[in-house]
Amino acid sequence: MVAGAAFFDLDRTIVRGASGRVFAEAMRADGLLGRSIPGESALFGIFDLFGENLPSMALARQAAALAKGRDREAVRRAAHAAIPALEQMVQPYARGVLDGHRREGRQVVLATTTPLDLVDPFAEHLGFDDVVATRYGVEVREGKEVYDGSIDGHFVWSTGKLAAVREWANANHVDLAESYAYSDSVFDVPMLAAVGHPHVVNPDARLVVVAAAKRWPTLNLDVAPGVARVPLIGGELQRLLLNLARPGLFPYAKWEIVGAHHIPTTGPVILVANHRSYFDVAAIAVLMGRVGRPVRFLGKKELFDAPVIGQVARALGAIRVDRGSGSDAPLEEAAATLRAGGAIVIFPQGTIPRGEAAADPVLRGKGGAARLASMTRVPVIPVGLCGTELVWPRESRLPNVLEVTNPPTVHVSVGNPVPLKYRSVDADTKRIMSAISRLLPVEA
Repeated sequence: MVAGAAFFDLDRTIVRGASGRVFAEAMRADGLLGRSIPGESALFGIFDLFGENLPSMALARQAAALAKGRDREAVRRAAHAAIPALEQMVQPYARGVLDGHRREGRQVVLATTTPLDLVDPFAEHLGFDDVVATRYGVEVREGKEVYDGSIDGHFVWSTGKLAAVREWANANHVDLAESYAYSDSVFDVPMLAAVGHPHVVNPDARLVVVAAAKRWPTLNLDVAPGVARVPLIGGELQRLLLNLARPGLFPYAKWEIVGAHHIPTTGPVILVANHRSYFDVAAIAVLMGRVGRPVRFLGKKELFDAPVIGQVARALGAIRVDRGSGSDAPLEEAAATLRAGGAIVIFPQGTIPRGEAAADPVLRGKGGAARLASMTRVPVIPVGLCGTELVWPRESRLPNVLEVTNPPTVHVSVGNPVPLKYRSVDADTKRIMSAISRLLPVEA
């Protein structure tokens, strides 16, 4: 036996929700299916919310008989047409897990109930090494391959998936004890239990219980590792809290926010801001509440070492930075977030300026933001903050929450992307700090 492989379920694991809906629409567009059957949409909706269920699997098993007589090549043509829609459903952090196994020399294998001819083109598009899937029986009529209404081999679901995975492993000289498996469904417990490294991904309620009992690790590939996820909203905790990050939540501050439209609502972006006060984080939160997207902060280790606050910071997606350690791990974690289409916030100054540094009219920054930009080549958006130090003075342990009759004004200004050259970290850092400076009022 050689090194293990990594087996991945498709629906609600690699992609969000049910791929069957996309495949059905593609086949209807190609004339391979008629109108949707009664209850089909509801069945897909239940699958999206709660995961695999017996009625959906019974329907999947009967699909082979319903496909009898259909042209195999036409089905594969529809499968290729479905790729763009499926691409949009790929979980943001799925590719990072796949790439990690490839770097460690493992084959990555898609193991799914979905018929092989439907899923194979998409698997090839994502770079899977092989596919373990339900195969429909085929016969030749008038020179064309058509389905004969049977299942050729295993119905790749539950114990049938385990049997198919074992056959694949034996044929490819792969040791399951050295292998990994990923799934959301309690029906994949046989496969998960058969490998040495099982992982549950965005698990259904029943698998949550099994995973807790067996101490299997849980991944949520729609949010960054370690970030708290709220199942009811289908995403991270911060997205829920952003709905509360409104100016009215801070009656002890007036707000002036300009240029928020410069921040893209989707796609990777680095936000860089000057640092004046502990209230800067709240100012960025109000800004992103207006934009409507979560962000991840890079924060110094002291924040994470604080009781309660540290756990909350990590749950909201903050990335720990140990200054002076020389470790690139924080930037690598931030880069992974950007590759998944996320947003990162960095205060290039690293800490709140005090003493003579607080009066220096020239903003001076460290090179982390420029290095991250060079690694990822994503837009860098400058944000100028002013007035936060009046709400929460530098030397105060708490904000001035009693200033509700005459609150100070917090200015938040967002600019156009910084034109970086990517040739020198120092030069690009100066460009970043200059862009931030230009957004500040003269008195700042």
